[in-house]
Amino acid sequence: MNQQSSVTIKHFKSKLSSLKRSRRFVSWGESRALAGDLLEILDELRDTAVEPRAGIELVAAFYRLDRNIFERCDDSSGYVGEVFYCEARDLFVSYASRCEDKQWLQKLLLKLNSENDYGVRDPLLDSASSYLPEEYIRKLIVNFQTLAEHEDNEYEKGRYYSCIESLARQVKDAALFEQTRVAAWGTLNSAAFIDIARVYLDCGEEQTALERLEQIPLQETFKADDRDRLLFEVHSKLCNKEKQTEAAWRIFRRCRSLHTLGTLLEALGDTQRDEVIEQEIVVILADDQLSYTDAAFLVDVEQFDAAQTYLLERAGQLDGDYYQGLLPLAEAMETEGRALAATILYRALLDSILRRAQTKTYYYGARYLKKLDRFARRISGWSGFDDHDVYSECLQQKHGQKKSFWAKYGA
Repeated sequence: MNQQSSVTIKHFKSKLSSLKRSRRFVSWGESRALAGDLLEILDELRDTAVEPRAGIELVAAFYRLDRNIFERCDDSSGYVGEVFYCEARDLFVSYASRCEDKQWLQKLLLKLNSENDYGVRDPLLDSASSYLPEEYIRKLIVNFQTLAEHEDNEYEKGRYYSCIESLARQVKDAALFEQTRVAAWGTLNSAAFIDIARVYLDCGEEQTALERLEQIPLQETFKADDRDRLLFEVHSKLCNKEKQTEAAWRIFRRCRSLHTLGTLLEALGDTQRDEVIEQEIVVILADDQLSYTDAAFLVDVEQFDAAQTYLLERAGQLDGDYYQGLLPLAEAMETEGRALAATILYRALLDSILRRAQTKTYYYGARYLKKLDRFARRISGWSGFDDHDVYSECLQQKHGQKKSFWAKYGA
């Protein structure tokens, strides 16, 4: 090791000691700066020629500061955790992949992950297959099984089971994963069957994956979308076109979108696109209950006549508080020249703004009212809705005292 490396290691250890001694609480607003300081420490080490084993020991020492750091830090923003999850992990893996003493490395990994109270060391284990041969991963599995067998604390036992599951995924041992999940959970629910099936599928055991998924009743709503998406994959691998299509229809009908339409057409064929859309317009319009997702779907597939009809017939169900759903629809109707539909949508948004009386949103409300003024000049028939004069008069009566709003409107 050259002199420069020795100086860097000494400086790195000094920085870690300083962090360990510190008792100052780091507030949410300061957490990003702390994350930056931690990154600088790791970058300095990364830029120095250090032997793999020495590098591993230094990064391990960095991870051992997790308790000290997170006990005195509000990391609800996630900045500090990200340093451990990504940059520190990458540096560890870089050294570990070049370390020849795999048995020593296996023991170190076991030690680090048996003292993992904050979960930030998980990525080291989840990356084990990138630097440990399978024989050492198998030894780790045995180690964690032994720890689990002798652990009375259910939380700690669960952590060890999670370690085994991660390693089982990496060595593509689906049976071990399933055995561990049964030991950890006892009674299996939909989420467990989906996880187990995913591992079997990743291991190339499609039929077993299907058998596990079939343990979940089709009427089960919990994790239904995850189940059907996995069924779609499994049936695709097994060339079960009919079953794949059934899963695709369930996915699409649960949430119509361009993405789920693409999944359905992957099973049906792109030539069926127009037929599917025409069929769904009928189904959507027949449902009296407003669905913003269905409205957005009609817009996305450029069925603006159907979208306008759908929205106008369900105008009484519009909730202006849901601006993230309404605003894109209003803008789309405006762009397409559907003045009446755009008016009803912008009215819902404006009514919500004035009802909530938050002055910071009055700027947007004033913009919407000016739009309504312009739309009114292009609407010849109001289809049973109040015309603009009547609406404006009601607005003055209900909200005439909101001078801040009217000042912005008049500006």
